[in-house]
Amino acid sequence: MPTTASPTPSIAPSDRPIEIAPSVLACDLSKLGEECVALEKAGVDRIQFDVMDGRFVPNLTFGPDVIASLRPHVTVPFEAHLMVEEPDRLAHLYVEAGCERLIVHAEACLHLHRVLGGIAELGARAAVALNPATPAAHVAHVLDLVDMVLVMTVNPGFGGQSYIASMEPKMAEIRRMISDRGLDVDLEVDGGIGPQTVAGAARAGANVLVAGSALFRDPDGLGHAVTDLRERAEAARSTS
Repeated sequence: MPTTASPTPSIAPSDRPIEIAPSVLACDLSKLGEECVALEKAGVDRIQFDVMDGRFVPNLTFGPDVIASLRPHVTVPFEAHLMVEEPDRLAHLYVEAGCERLIVHAEACLHLHRVLGGIAELGARAAVALNPATPAAHVAHVLDLVDMVLVMTVNPGFGGQSYIASMEPKMAEIRRMISDRGLDVDLEVDGGIGPQTVAGAARAGANVLVAGSALFRDPDGLGHAVTDLRERAEAARSTS
């Protein structure tokens, strides 16, 4: 069950478009190509690949060759969430595989500013992620180098975990930093996002929603799941 939320600081809701970015970690991996095609037909805005190295997080998932094999089958943008140690050493492989955005963890980068700049030099969009225990202040001095900040609402490593609602004040704090500086930066949320949790994230300022289990397990299908999640987020934001 979702944990109890801390009071979310008052903040003007974001007017950035709501985007749905499914994580394919929850799909039928034996049919990964077909699942990507189905997601595109369902109307998703991008597809996220959770890249795990068994070191930064206790799991192993997709390498660049897998992603490259999928790229010809859909036109929807790809982003790689690099849950890996020393992401700068692997970044070029995922850009070459067809990912337009690379998300690196602040906790995994000894020189975060340099890593983000290096991603831009590769011709990709750079984004930074924060684990639940990492404060918002860790991204304050790199916001000018990214086009997105990802707030993790689970501890990374496995899909299907429960949403940590106490991360909503951190989302609101980061949204405020972005707004106060007039930056063109999205705020993404990842972990336990579904029909019962999306409203809190949207009210806190998130506009890019990563969902896995909630999409693939919807009994009415992917199209319904994507539309329903988007509509719930938009409705929550309009009443905040």
